[in-house]
Amino acid sequence: MNNSKKIKAGIIGGAGYTGGELLRILLNHPSVDVVFVHSRSNAGQPLHKVHGDLLGETDIVFASEINDDVDVLFLCVGHGEAKVFLQNNKIKSAVKIIDLSQDFRLSATATIDDRKFVYGLPELNKKGIIVADNIANPGCFATAIQLGVLPLAGLGILNEVHTTGITGSTGAGQKLQETSHFSWRANNIQAYKSLAHQHLNEIMQSITSLQPAHKPLNFIPWRGDFTRGIYVTSYTQSDVSIEEAYQLYKQYYTDAMFTHVSKEMIDLKQVVNTNKCLIHMEKVDGNLIIHSAIDNLLKGASGQAVQNMNLMFGLKEDEGLRFKASSF
Repeated sequence: MNNSKKIKAGIIGGAGYTGGELLRILLNHPSVDVVFVHSRSNAGQPLHKVHGDLLGETDIVFASEINDDVDVLFLCVGHGEAKVFLQNNKIKSAVKIIDLSQDFRLSATATIDDRKFVYGLPELNKKGIIVADNIANPGCFATAIQLGVLPLAGLGILNEVHTTGITGSTGAGQKLQETSHFSWRANNIQAYKSLAHQHLNEIMQSITSLQPAHKPLNFIPWRGDFTRGIYVTSYTQSDVSIEEAYQLYKQYYTDAMFTHVSKEMIDLKQVVNTNKCLIHMEKVDGNLIIHSAIDNLLKGASGQAVQNMNLMFGLKEDEGLRFKASSF
């Protein structure tokens, strides 16, 4: 791509958490112009009326009309709404689409009209993303869990996995509900959707693509007493030594711009406000224990969406995505 011509970007559903994070990235991205931000409920209002931190950053107001005079369209709508949007709005075929919902992540539902969506996990499918016209952005838990186990699946040595992960309140979306209310969330944790989380299908799809004779992955998610971030711990029986594990993980992620393997224990503050995934491993009594951590709104959503955009348009993969962690 000729970098002298900026990418024209539009956002559908710009009032939510993922839309807000996407705006914060794109407004400061050197190769992007934000052409319009659509929101039915906030049309005519300046962006900072919803995203207060954007006061002084832009004069853009939320639009009520769809504008397909763009190069890329980000769909930051709820699950099930992206498919309905594309059915009801005929977007020009030349416009690339990056969908942040779960509507097109599975191969069985990855096509609508003439649009075929490619699963957008760069560490798994970078070559496919580069030539794709439409991207299904992975889920947040799915990203953290997959990055922890895919190197083993890539060698065909992934056994049954037991996974527990905890997520911040922003993972539940901006709409107020009982379990995201401050009075409930503060000083509280809770398990939910045990062994039945919606991201399991896309995780198993990726594992199967590398290791067809896969073993089960058992996942119990938790709601945590913090706003953003995901910390996952997975363990599986393995004959691989800890030294071999670090060697194969570092080799697997050699070309990964944002996934880093650490021999020191990791924590959530190292990744919050970044597009990184950090991985640490332990070996205990024949079990390989894999810890992985991401920011659910960045590497788990809007940051990874921009990473995919960069790959699709021939930009540097990390352009506009070099952030400092909020470590204190």
